[in-house]
Amino acid sequence: MTAAQRLAAARAFWLEETATDDQVQAVMLIAQQKKFRPKSVIALDVDRKAKQLASIVNLPETLAARALIVYHLAEQRPLMASFLDALGITHQDGLIEEDNATPDADKLAPAVAHITQQFPADDVSLYLRTLLCQDPATWGGLSNVLESLKPEV
Repeated sequence: MTAAQRLAAARAFWLEETATDDQVQAVMLIAQQKKFRPKSVIALDVDRKAKQLASIVNLPETLAARALIVYHLAEQRPLMASFLDALGITHQDGLIEEDNATPDADKLAPAVAHITQQFPADDVSLYLRTLLCQDPATWGGLSNVLESLKPEV
């Protein structure tokens, strides 16, 4: 993740109204790592909390996963929708509607090529890696496609 993505994900995390339990865990983590009192962390504005959370290198997996999910839902819906459209998977504004929707393996590379032309490479890479980590059984075919993506220098 780029620094800007980390900060945007952390900001989306703090703005998510349904993430209260995870936010409490994040407050305690920040307080512990930064030697703050939890009350002081709670009192910070969203931007300062986001900066503090983004600065923690090794977030617990549950917090990192939640931050990635809310980031994509808050900031990357057009990317998600474009990818799912290219795969022919029905969705509503980037959210898959079918419970067991499985991408056609033959459509993965063309769909990735499609979104790579429309969106920044860092955003595409993060989205695809998030899908792969969240559900490797469904999105495992992305492994080979991700290897072929060349990082920008």
